[in-house]
Amino acid sequence: MSNQPLTERIGFRRHSVIPGFGLSFGVTVAWLALIILIPLAGLVLRSAAIGVDGYLALLADGRTLAALKTSFGSAFIAALINVIFGIPIAWALARYRFPGKRVVDAIVDLPFALPTAVAGISLAALYAKNGWVGQFFEPFGIKIAFGPAGIVVALIFIGLPFVVRTLQPVIEEIDREVEEAAATLGASRFHAIRLVILPSLTPAILTGFALAFARAAGEYGSVIFIAGNIPFVSEIAPLLITIKLEEFDYAGATAIATVMLAVSFLMLFAINLLQAWTRRYANV
Repeated sequence: MSNQPLTERIGFRRHSVIPGFGLSFGVTVAWLALIILIPLAGLVLRSAAIGVDGYLALLADGRTLAALKTSFGSAFIAALINVIFGIPIAWALARYRFPGKRVVDAIVDLPFALPTAVAGISLAALYAKNGWVGQFFEPFGIKIAFGPAGIVVALIFIGLPFVVRTLQPVIEEIDREVEEAAATLGASRFHAIRLVILPSLTPAILTGFALAFARAAGEYGSVIFIAGNIPFVSEIAPLLITIKLEEFDYAGATAIATVMLAVSFLMLFAINLLQAWTRRYANV
């Protein structure tokens, strides 16, 4: 007796459970290939023109290494700060009602709508030594605008919404009865947060960190106005790519872009693995 299903043996075609899955999947793959895979493949092929020796010389160049270190180091610091301050902001928006909540909720999304150049000019004006905020740091010799600190400030500004909007729906879904049960069992507020709330939020925290980091690593518009753009001090990798393009060094520009792509991909891949591990640990 054949193990083939009866519908197939009598000539009926098995249909997918999801209507239109084949068509929608084909459109999805084609669109991703057109928008993402083909451009990335072109980037890799164009950068391959410099060869292995060219890549090694690029990675050994002090200016390039300094720019990559500035971009990824500032992005990491900004993403970490956004996680630290994004958690209480998301918690307040998800759990409490207070006057002006809608205004605060809209302000969180402002970096999404504000042009990056406008954000950079505004931040530079605020944090300059004679700006509304920078003038209070100037007597202590603290320079924010036109230096490495200014880069971090700009990246915090553009990355905060990614953390808050990732955490907010997860916090809203946390059952308050679980917190009440922990309290009835004698757990302090600190232990309830550490043992009950944080394990549930960890995957979302990692996702928000990854999104903020990836967004900040490639930021250009808001940074160049406040960074100072001094080589070996406050020059970011996207600016160095632009400089090489203006010098018609297309292979060098795409090579730096490929290095940034590889580092960002490895960072996101590692965070995804960590997310999977935390979810599996939380379900144990």
